[in-house]
Amino acid sequence: MARPSLLDTEICRIFKTRYPIWNVGFGSGARAELAAAVSNAGGLGVIGGTHVPVERIAEEVAKVRALTDKPFGVNFILQGIVNLPNLADLIRERILRWFEVGAPVMVFFWGDPAEFVNEAHRAGTKVVLQAGSVDEARAAKDAGVDAIIAQGFEAGGHVKSHIALATFLPTVVDAVAPLPVLAAGGIADGRGIVAALDLGAQGVSLGTRFVASREAYVRDEYKERLVSATAEDTYYTDLYDVGWPNAPHRTLRTKAIEEWEAAGRPPIGKRPAEGVAIGIEHRPWGDVEVKRYAPFMLTPDFDGQAEYAPLWAGESVELVRDVKPAGDIVRDLVREAEEVLARRV
Repeated sequence: MARPSLLDTEICRIFKTRYPIWNVGFGSGARAELAAAVSNAGGLGVIGGTHVPVERIAEEVAKVRALTDKPFGVNFILQGIVNLPNLADLIRERILRWFEVGAPVMVFFWGDPAEFVNEAHRAGTKVVLQAGSVDEARAAKDAGVDAIIAQGFEAGGHVKSHIALATFLPTVVDAVAPLPVLAAGGIADGRGIVAALDLGAQGVSLGTRFVASREAYVRDEYKERLVSATAEDTYYTDLYDVGWPNAPHRTLRTKAIEEWEAAGRPPIGKRPAEGVAIGIEHRPWGDVEVKRYAPFMLTPDFDGQAEYAPLWAGESVELVRDVKPAGDIVRDLVREAEEVLARRV
């Protein structure tokens, strides 16, 4: 029988995991192999689900279930409902399909999940919102979500919050109590997990650390950049905005950023090579042309000028020193956190 964990929290009980450690479902880079590895190690593995066509959703769930019998989650970006109104009905159809095929957990971001909560619960799916403000977290609580992820300003990828996690997290915890809160942004080791728990979190959601895992479906040169980067190499901007406007994000510096800066940081419509295709992303359901400043994930499916692709990374990249199996990352995080907690006993 497994020994009790010092990291056993309410998040573990609600979502039926051994540890309160989740990976971020970072788009097409977070697939079944990553989610299964995290879940099998005791965390909650999360896949990216936003762009999966309705007719492929059952297949994606089957891929995860073939690799693990543990719970897993699906990350879904809601911004398209507002920014792409001609696709809003299709986006809603995709979300409902994830519920229908039995996704255990849906993690929503960048939008209001209220209209989906009751339908999710009827299907047996738990709902989580990654929030970037206290008001957003409160509204999600009122809508009936099962947990909140508080994303601090340090995070990589798209970032809604303008406040550092050390201040934002306890503010959210107080605002939505007794609803459990996970912390995201700036965490990449066990010390960060314990710090988040001390600030009131019941769990953590890590992105950058899991991008640098063997199972992450991203290009090797991206992972290598993460291992060699420092926090000062990250760049907070809204440059990569094609199809997702007014959405600040954090990435490593890229050639697109360098050329834009050299041009004097011109506004939208006057940026270097704006509208020019940089390559093709060969998705399982068809090829997609990628233009400069598109916010996509640099995966092995991309064929083109990779130097212009965003390399999403949070400030915790400073603590990412190797690429290893995701299960080992979970076990390392648990060991490090439990060592810190054990010293307090």
